[in-house]
Amino acid sequence: MIRAMIVDDEAPARSELEYMLKETGQVEVVSQAADVREAIENLKDAGCDVMFLDINMPGATGLQLASALNKISRPPAVVFVTAYSEHAVEAFGVNAVDYLVKPVEEDRLRQAIEKVKNHVSMVNKNSPAERIPVEKGGKKLLISTDKILYIMAKDDYSYLHTATDRYLSTVSLAQLESKLELHGFFRVHRGYLVNLACVEEVAPVNGGTLLLTLTGTDVQIPVSRRRVSALKKALGL
Repeated sequence: MIRAMIVDDEAPARSELEYMLKETGQVEVVSQAADVREAIENLKDAGCDVMFLDINMPGATGLQLASALNKISRPPAVVFVTAYSEHAVEAFGVNAVDYLVKPVEEDRLRQAIEKVKNHVSMVNKNSPAERIPVEKGGKKLLISTDKILYIMAKDDYSYLHTATDRYLSTVSLAQLESKLELHGFFRVHRGYLVNLACVEEVAPVNGGTLLLTLTGTDVQIPVSRRRVSALKKALGL
């Protein structure tokens, strides 16, 4: 799920865009801001993968914010959403992923989301692997995500499984899902998060569900019926 911030000085415009983004089923709106100052504070507090950013706002403009974001180490993607088409050249000059003109059409928004997903995926591939804090034998460790085969929920905690060991994380599976989805992990069941790069075999079972076998193991992970279609799409099946 893409984590988004909407930045627009008009509350109705923010609400309408939030509704449209939620309807796609691919975007979680984690915060909203009415101006650049508020957007910066939200970014410090919660972060996001993409900003849907208006241009003309009181005080600093969206173009100025986008330019400033380029100076931080891992800036969010920027999609401008504005009533004016004449700023498009300037927008791409500050590395915007896309430029939408209000009123935003559903198909055009979905195109922008695909561009954002590709952008975020590329950034993640070129960045060091995410590391997750875990516990083992009374010690605190950091496990690289590319070592994790799957993660299993355990009450409010999680167990991270590698090819050779199991580690406890005090972070819930839902929180790990949000953190790792853009690193190739997929929630196949309410109790399991799987590294898709480690899926070796996909076997159908009675009832229209699936069992996943992971590379180098005899572990079989169940896929809930409601996740089968999305998983097949993610794996290109």
